[in-house]
Amino acid sequence: MENQFLVDSGALSPAALERKHRLENDPSCRTDHMAYLEGQEQISSDICEKVMREVASYDPSQYTAADVVRALEKENPGIPELKALLSPAAEPFLERMSQRAAAETRKHFGNTVYLFTPLYIANYCENYCVYCGFNCYNHIRRMKLSAAQIEHEMQVIAESGMEEILILTGESRAQSDVAYIGEACRLARKYFRMVGIEIYPVNVADYRYLHECGADYVTVFQETYDTEKYETLHLAGHKRVWPYRFDAQERALMGGMRGVAGSALLGLSEFRHDALASALHMYFLQRKYPQAEISLSCPRLRPIINNGRIHPQDVGERQLCQILCAYRIFLPFAGITVSSRESRRFRDGIVKIAATKISAGVSTGIGDHESKYTGKECGTEGDEQFEIADARSFRQMYQDMSGEGLQPVLNDYLYV
Repeated sequence: MENQFLVDSGALSPAALERKHRLENDPSCRTDHMAYLEGQEQISSDICEKVMREVASYDPSQYTAADVVRALEKENPGIPELKALLSPAAEPFLERMSQRAAAETRKHFGNTVYLFTPLYIANYCENYCVYCGFNCYNHIRRMKLSAAQIEHEMQVIAESGMEEILILTGESRAQSDVAYIGEACRLARKYFRMVGIEIYPVNVADYRYLHECGADYVTVFQETYDTEKYETLHLAGHKRVWPYRFDAQERALMGGMRGVAGSALLGLSEFRHDALASALHMYFLQRKYPQAEISLSCPRLRPIINNGRIHPQDVGERQLCQILCAYRIFLPFAGITVSSRESRRFRDGIVKIAATKISAGVSTGIGDHESKYTGKECGTEGDEQFEIADARSFRQMYQDMSGEGLQPVLNDYLYV
């Protein structure tokens, strides 16, 4: 049987190209995106049902300016107020929303802003997601770092002063299995106080193992909570299974992880519904696991190699600011991360209003931190997942945040 999960598109056979064409044009040849695959653990949870029920009943156009004013005046806003704050009716109130969000941020986080950097250790992928630069049919330079290369990259990053790292891979169990990721976590623990992972979803036992190896928290992006749209964007691979991905954060918490983060990738579907689902997903997780550290992100689509049509859809910076302010007002204790996908100007502004964590010294390529940090060309890098907009180094970001009157924080957790 033909291998449907091609890992490198550099030399696609005629049969593989034909399969790609069929996946794109004939839905009948695609697997059921709501059906679990063999080996994917199912847990008993009502969080998905709660989130999707609220999203299904949400009509952003029904809200008025009066609804928004009531939401802003409520001391402890709930789900009805969140819906109003995410609606088009709230757009004229962005200044008031920003003031309320900034007050909540200062109340609960002070002047602090947390800094971290991502480290991509492999870009092999078994999924066909049409918007992602790593997808298995995209012709890019593939690379998987060895343990020695991973440690060298970590040494370079640690020497810059960074104390928190986020380890990422493409979604290939064959090339980046759990043992490989676990070894990367063990290495990271030697150099960093905080270790996060952003990998393919795994079962509870796997998350427990990765936590024992040194991982503190898990980030998983649902991409879109619109199940019909999800089906058209994820054409092959384990990532195609929507419900297994939805429950990833809860499985991670069941496996002992200290914290989880997640969000939709804004611009893949109608962004107000996806923003609502993202906030509610983290909200219900926090209520069920009150001991956990819960964070939201807000990534927008970015251009990728070999697909110039991939750009943020319908989500401008004002809309993104509205979403983040609504998140902060609704979830005052939650962390909010803004990645290097966004511009320097936007990130410098939003950390004064709603965001609490930003990335610095970022590369989405494989094995190129030494070249980016020291200027030394290694010549062995793998291609990046997407283009970033803010390429400031860790030191520059630290100086800029300090210059804005903020207190950069590299670590706030001690193991005893």
